[in-house]
Amino acid sequence: MNECGTTLTSTSLFLFRQCELLGLSRSTLYYQAQPESLENLQLMRAIDEEYLQHPFYGSRRMAWVFNINRKRAGRLMSLMGLEAIYPKPSLSQPGRPSEKYPYLLKGLAITRPNQAWVTDITYIPIRGGFLYLVAILDWFSRHVVAWELSNSLDSGFCIETLQRALETATPEIFNNDQGCQFTSHDFVSVLKKAGTRISWDGKGRALDNVFVERLWRSVKDEEVYLHDYQSGLEALSRLDAYFRFYSFERPHQALAYRTPESVYHAHMERHEALVGTKINPISIVNP
Repeated sequence: MNECGTTLTSTSLFLFRQCELLGLSRSTLYYQAQPESLENLQLMRAIDEEYLQHPFYGSRRMAWVFNINRKRAGRLMSLMGLEAIYPKPSLSQPGRPSEKYPYLLKGLAITRPNQAWVTDITYIPIRGGFLYLVAILDWFSRHVVAWELSNSLDSGFCIETLQRALETATPEIFNNDQGCQFTSHDFVSVLKKAGTRISWDGKGRALDNVFVERLWRSVKDEEVYLHDYQSGLEALSRLDAYFRFYSFERPHQALAYRTPESVYHAHMERHEALVGTKINPISIVNP
């Protein structure tokens, strides 16, 4: 029994001693982060929809559009991984990776599948919360090679998605932004082991990953914002169906109204005939 007359069990005594040794209060030990309020979740969805239409809007303009405090707009945009698209000076560093890589796609003619893959992360709202979606896209054919959902922005789910994609084919170049998920040592190591050339978006180059941004707009306009996902399982199921539709059924204007899958395989077969070697075709990799 402590000085307050409360009986301490062996477990609570052990935790009490741990806190004492670490110089922490027990309230810190027992603290649990609170989820975002329903009002904030609704606001985040509205901000994301506005961002799809005006990706050059930063926290100031979002604050004006929704009549909220700029700090609140900035915090929610940061939580969603949104940043205004515009050329910026090199005033901050996205992290301090041991190695840095140049942008390799400038002026490069992309003429065949697996010449360049690109990736990015976006925010997906669900009832009572939100998830993050990562996708890997073949630049030439717009084929979605692999994708994954996660409830956190760590690098683990990005690495797992990359590893599954590399089981189907190996790109010559892999391009991504300089977010910490893609510049982490573990993520870069997977690409190095595969023998892929690594390309990072340059600072102030707003359109380096333009094809992934177009993918996000299609995913959200044609699927996500037409449905109110009740859970992560529903989001997973519906996105699975959509990505199959996107690659195998949806005609793309930029591809002369052909599907990404048909463009991919037509060029792969042509390439195999020219080089006389068999290359395993890509198929969609689902979580």
